[in-house]
Amino acid sequence: MENNRLMALLVIDVQQGLFEKSTKIYQADQMLKNINALITAARVAGSPVIFIQHSNDSSLAYGSHEWQLHPAIQPQAGETLIHKRAGNAFENTDLHPVLQSLGVQTVVVTGLVTHGCVRATAIGALELGYRVILVTDAHSSFSKDAPKLIEKWNHDLGEMGAELLPTAAVHFQALHPAEPA
Repeated sequence: MENNRLMALLVIDVQQGLFEKSTKIYQADQMLKNINALITAARVAGSPVIFIQHSNDSSLAYGSHEWQLHPAIQPQAGETLIHKRAGNAFENTDLHPVLQSLGVQTVVVTGLVTHGCVRATAIGALELGYRVILVTDAHSSFSKDAPKLIEKWNHDLGEMGAELLPTAAVHFQALHPAEPA
């Protein structure tokens, strides 16, 4: 990956209420493990990690238990938290200005739910001209059709221009590359 293209990790809507639905999140433990591996890699490289939290008036009411981030996925001091009410995390939020201020050109997309906010945010990023890496094994859904939805949206977002990579193939470069000796 090019050193001049700063990458940011987007962790979309990994919130407690989504893990408490009657239909469980497909491969939730593996998804959380993969997202945490990406968070660690991004932090080590000095790449921004941006946590996105959805709220609505029914199941994810702002400030409620359901609205809170999953205990396994927590920001560190100084990391950005974006609050949204639309599926696309760029819609009526500061996400785009924050990314621009950091010089980010590539977003690495993870989180919940595949056919909702992950899809909408990936499309929003593509429309804004970002290079989008969709981490194929780091997003999921609580739908009974989750495996089909994941396969469909991995394919369709790839057709739209997103790069499709599994967690193990995503490499964050250092924010400040070492000077040549």
